[in-house]
Amino acid sequence: MHKISIENLYKIFGPHPEKALRLLEQGKTKDEIMQNTKHGVGVANASFYVDEGEIVVIMGLSGSGKSTLVRCINRLIEPTSGKVFVDNEDVTALSEEELRVFRQKHFGMVFQNFALFPHRTVLQNVEYGLEIQQTEPQERKERGMQAIEQVGLKGWEASYPSQLSGGMQQRVGLARALALDADIMLMDEAFSALDPLIRRDMQDELLMLQEEMQKTIVFISHDLDEALRLGDRIILMKDGVIVQEGTAEEILTSPANDYVVRFVEDVDMSKVLTAESVMVKPAEMAYYKTDGPKSALRKMKTAGISSIFVRKDRQLAGMVTAADAAEALKRGDKTLEHVMTENFDSVAPDTPANELFPLLADNNYPLAVVNEKNKLVGIIIKGSLLAGLAERGVS
Repeated sequence: MHKISIENLYKIFGPHPEKALRLLEQGKTKDEIMQNTKHGVGVANASFYVDEGEIVVIMGLSGSGKSTLVRCINRLIEPTSGKVFVDNEDVTALSEEELRVFRQKHFGMVFQNFALFPHRTVLQNVEYGLEIQQTEPQERKERGMQAIEQVGLKGWEASYPSQLSGGMQQRVGLARALALDADIMLMDEAFSALDPLIRRDMQDELLMLQEEMQKTIVFISHDLDEALRLGDRIILMKDGVIVQEGTAEEILTSPANDYVVRFVEDVDMSKVLTAESVMVKPAEMAYYKTDGPKSALRKMKTAGISSIFVRKDRQLAGMVTAADAAEALKRGDKTLEHVMTENFDSVAPDTPANELFPLLADNNYPLAVVNEKNKLVGIIIKGSLLAGLAERGVS
């Protein structure tokens, strides 16, 4: 079951949306519908899902419908038709009172313009949602202070928004959403008003918080670099329509149409592609319990390689070079115990490709790609890295 499911969602702005819906079914564009009916198409037939603990970035240019779409999720904007499910409950079927309670339980929202009360202190701003929920004052303060500490503003709780920088104000907005302890965070252009360096700091902050909290986050952005950095998946919109959905690599390497091609054409692919994208399977592996220098040398010769990784108890244990194995064979060694080295470079599958170049520059041996269980899932050599990048159009 998905945390959030959107099914055939439409939002038409105007008194007679059925006219616009009929024209949409006939294939008319957003501009044609506005010209013919004076109705605005905010969202047209959007369907997608968000899994628990996932960050999904909805992006597009101004007027693409991304902010309208996210506001339809918690019904700050009423959808014209379609369904929104959260934990399998139909949000579009809730009464006003049910919706109010449901929002308080499930949704925290962070806005672009911070939306802070200038006459309230940082702590009072952070506590505001809890105050609306009529939470007891002591609990309100405790949860507010915990959220303030989470976003790195401890010591500023008695300050007023006018005394804070833009980045600090946005941290207050984030803390207010965290204090509610909602399981879903809707973030609408949350970092767009910040200077580039502060914006990157806030992105880092969000990613670190997400590692700890594992919230379900729908993040609205018009910035592709931000989307690539934050999103587990990206949904790209144009004129109210979802034109492509997928991981960063799927969208960059297999754009759905010319619009997506133009949208992504200036992206540095080496910053987006990962070790997993460019690795190859090892030609051979040695096994610590059963292989000795002679069998390791035979495997290397057969595979045409000059070094081999060693597996022990299903984990990557080390590496043996052909030269060291040959020396061990001369000494009469029967095992790899004294010839295996643990001094080799390894990376995680999600390591960006541009971080691999320095590791390979002065290294005569393959780069090991290991997962969180220290299992070897692939290797990277200079040739496979360059070939993988070239295959995806990176010069």
